[in-house]
Amino acid sequence: MKPSSDSTYSVELITTERKEELAELYGSQVLYEIKAEIYGCCIKLLTGEASVKDRWEESFYFASQSLRSHGRLYVLQSNSEGQNRVYYDPFSRTCFLFNVDYYGWIKSLALSVAGDILEDEHRIYSVHGACLDARGAGLCLLGGPGAGKTTHTYGLLRSARVRVVSDDWFFGRIFGEDVLAFGSEKNFYIRADLADIWKEFEGLVKKAVFDEKGRAVVDLRWVIGKGRILPLTTMHSVIILKRDQDEQETVKALDSAEALRILEENSYFNPHLLVKSERKRRLRSAFFQALLSRAGAYEVNTKGTPEESQRVIRKIAEIEP
Repeated sequence: MKPSSDSTYSVELITTERKEELAELYGSQVLYEIKAEIYGCCIKLLTGEASVKDRWEESFYFASQSLRSHGRLYVLQSNSEGQNRVYYDPFSRTCFLFNVDYYGWIKSLALSVAGDILEDEHRIYSVHGACLDARGAGLCLLGGPGAGKTTHTYGLLRSARVRVVSDDWFFGRIFGEDVLAFGSEKNFYIRADLADIWKEFEGLVKKAVFDEKGRAVVDLRWVIGKGRILPLTTMHSVIILKRDQDEQETVKALDSAEALRILEENSYFNPHLLVKSERKRRLRSAFFQALLSRAGAYEVNTKGTPEESQRVIRKIAEIEP
């Protein structure tokens, strides 16, 4: 079974002393040290795996090797550690990933390390979801595994009116009466079955080199052009996707309190947050409350066909069929 990007794994917070012990113990494994710029943070990858290093360079923007890193990600193998084991030192912002063979988790944890820094130091917050723009109006799609977040992100991109900031993770920042959404990844991470749903992406899938999990890092500009990849947008709508065959209602407008309740009950649909303290909970709750007070919120049940759900989402976003 292919792992989902929304799957969970074991995370343990460690002390800086333990971090130093692990770095010393596994330092000989590190053949590559690659720095990436993630929304102003310099995050360094340390690994001995060439495939991880290559995908990292495809995913993120390059950062000069002369810059000092704000956070670090060790991707290692060890017979003494369990499968998909993650340790994190929040003081030094250092994350150790042991025996993780799914690049989607590696990418998400790099974003989460950057998000931990940005939350504490700059009041910039992580949103695990897709962010698109329809003629200046930002739209984000959130939801759990199987709800259709990826399907409907690329479904919307079939329209020339729609541009994309991110298909999986973006950062939000409050500016007065607006919430701005910023992307940070250079390229996109797609599934091999994308063209099975939307034929418009057949050419992209044919060019891609997929890993054993059926995923590939691709340059979406090959299909939609450079002008439709945006660095930021102003949030206008929040759509929470779910799939419930027993519920008759297809779309429901949510007030901010109800939308916040759904997000909080589902940990903001982000299983990759590394620190979940009460202080962090308050920070995140305040941000999402501010977002939902400035953007309309809707819940869409994607129990129908992809095209049927697309029509509902396009109507909310005021995009032509």
